[in-house]
Amino acid sequence: MTPIVAVHGVGHHAPAHSPESVVAARSRRWAEDLAQGLGLGPERLDLRYAYYAHHLHAGRPTAQGGADDDADLDRLERDDPTAAALAADWAEALGLPGATAQGRLAIPLRHFAGMVARHLSLDGRLTRAFIATLFRDVARYLGEPTAREAARETVAAAIGDRGARIVIAHSLGSVVTYEALHARPELEVDLLLTLGSPLALPHGVFHRLSPAPEDDVGRRPPGVRRWVNISDHGDPVAVPRPLTRRFPDVDEDLTESISLFDFHTAARYLRSAAVATAVRTHL
Repeated sequence: MTPIVAVHGVGHHAPAHSPESVVAARSRRWAEDLAQGLGLGPERLDLRYAYYAHHLHAGRPTAQGGADDDADLDRLERDDPTAAALAADWAEALGLPGATAQGRLAIPLRHFAGMVARHLSLDGRLTRAFIATLFRDVARYLGEPTAREAARETVAAAIGDRGARIVIAHSLGSVVTYEALHARPELEVDLLLTLGSPLALPHGVFHRLSPAPEDDVGRRPPGVRRWVNISDHGDPVAVPRPLTRRFPDVDEDLTESISLFDFHTAARYLRSAAVATAVRTHL
């Protein structure tokens, strides 16, 4: 069987469980989702989940999501001075009404969450909870060097130890994987599949990548033979599109209709026909 490593995005921290138990349980779950799209039994897939979220939360209190999402946003904005600037970058990339008038320097997170919910006709409470999780994880990865290095090394080790030929990276996981594969150029994979990726987000993500882009261009990791990127039309994280504007080395950059409402979850992407088509030829 072809070894596959799957790298999660935001919101996957499981503080009540050991990393080993998280890897075991979610490897099974992600294999089931991918197998469903492929029309196979999950036992036909050799998939290993690369878990790095615990590094982003080390030494921090566990967030109590859902109790008071406005308070979570306020706390995040207070604790991380880059969060409001990141919101401005995202608002501009999404083309949200009023984003330009606000200016790039800062947008309060509550205001940003309301803009996203109205623009995409989403539930306000769920949007606030998602944005609090998204910004917390992205800010910690990009802003805390120790956590960044640990997350990157965990992903690189998973790829190297498994001898992975296919790497599927979702959301923030695409950023971690991109940096991990650049940091370890000896790692060779036949297919890098990025799903719902924010790699191209100007200023907030793209211009903070390691290695830094040259002349506003990001490069394919040296050991990657083929790179396919897939994003849902309505995915607010995978912006701006197309990814090839910033990463011309991407072999195939697809914008698909993955799900009407659940457009950023890993499960929806993994079960999609677009992912099945990309993966099938490498199995």
